[in-house]
Amino acid sequence: MFADTHDRAAGIPRLVKPIATATMTAVLFACTSLAAYGAAPADWSKIPVTTIKLFYPGQSSYEWLHSKDHKRADKKVAQGDSCFSCHEGEEQEIGELIVSGKRLEPMPVKGKQPTIDLALQFAYDKDNAYLRAQWKTRNPYPGEAHPFKRYDGKQWKHYGYPKLDKVVQEGKQPGIYEDRFSMLIDDGDVPNFDVHGCWISCHDGQRDMQDKASKADVKGHALLGDNGLKKKDVRKYVPSTRTDTNWASTKSRAEIDKIKAQGGFLDLMQWRGHRSNPVGMADDFNVLEYRLNDAGKGPFSKNWNKKAKQPKYMYDAAKYGSNATREDQIRKKPTALIREANAVPFDPNANWKEGDMVPAYYTSRADAKGSAADNNMSTGTWKDGMWTVVWARPLNLTNPDDKALKAGGVYTIGFAVHDDNITTRGHHVYWPTTVGFGAKADIEATKVP
Repeated sequence: MFADTHDRAAGIPRLVKPIATATMTAVLFACTSLAAYGAAPADWSKIPVTTIKLFYPGQSSYEWLHSKDHKRADKKVAQGDSCFSCHEGEEQEIGELIVSGKRLEPMPVKGKQPTIDLALQFAYDKDNAYLRAQWKTRNPYPGEAHPFKRYDGKQWKHYGYPKLDKVVQEGKQPGIYEDRFSMLIDDGDVPNFDVHGCWISCHDGQRDMQDKASKADVKGHALLGDNGLKKKDVRKYVPSTRTDTNWASTKSRAEIDKIKAQGGFLDLMQWRGHRSNPVGMADDFNVLEYRLNDAGKGPFSKNWNKKAKQPKYMYDAAKYGSNATREDQIRKKPTALIREANAVPFDPNANWKEGDMVPAYYTSRADAKGSAADNNMSTGTWKDGMWTVVWARPLNLTNPDDKALKAGGVYTIGFAVHDDNITTRGHHVYWPTTVGFGAKADIEATKVP
């Protein structure tokens, strides 16, 4: 256990030998490259590697941590002990138990790997923070595909779902979802994030969790529903925004705004294999009373015209080879629909055939703006079964919905990977880990010229 997150670097034997540097090729369809926006380390082999063993958490939640189902560990949680202090080195055992369905997993996914080794390298210079992350995928192909709109001969219908969804487990829909790499970041202002990490934001009532909130209840909620944030489900939030241990017990708008102004929110960044990587970006969220987009516009949008009940864009046949893709082409070629690169306005008279598909989302670097577009230096390459993601972020940001990374600062980060056509709690996670930029921490970023 670590009483002070600023002194947690001591005595943690996590360093392993560096992984060979993968060749960073240009991202297909990318409108620009990382090199055009930031001088990332020229030789990553000189940057120390820390490898952590992510594990499958199932339906373990913040409420579960405090419950008797936590097998006496609930008392240690109440005393303020960290998850790491009790479970260091147990990642493989925990992952195997949960993927088996014997505990905390009511819908086991066939072939789910219990753990994923994530190799991390951090660096910084006077302008930016840099990260290189690597992990092996379960599948012999990159998770670049995402759900589609499929023409059934009469209508366009949603096609493809994450593997945790009932329609996939029953064989009614194929498992199709993008790979993702995520970071939840705090600078010390969110109570207990340094000891409980991601579990601070994971609660009963959320999607795919215990006691999932009904759509009607959420839409009728004063703060989250139709007269507030206009949401229809419950997503990540921090406990300080609630008056009790349930999703519906939200504090007032004024109280929550005060917490945000004091920095009591988490920064959430997600690199996505389909919806951000093709344009060299990662999206940017903040987590307080809900998982919300940062101000402005992120790199992806829904490709759906509600009024016309048809997609907004289709592939440009001159650039993609056809106006649509087909199921037998998925994972044989990239399927990202990029507004300014390979897309044209949808033509309902384009001789559509049953089985034709276009992506359910389109991506655009040109449309991204504001704080939501801060992560505009993120590229991922899949080679020999491994993703290599290089991410950069400006230091000293002043947006009110960002955690500003600064030289001399120490930040607690929760890392996660979504692998093998999965979303929500289907990811692999790790205990809260500190990263220091010119300061002592679990992972100390290397200063580069």
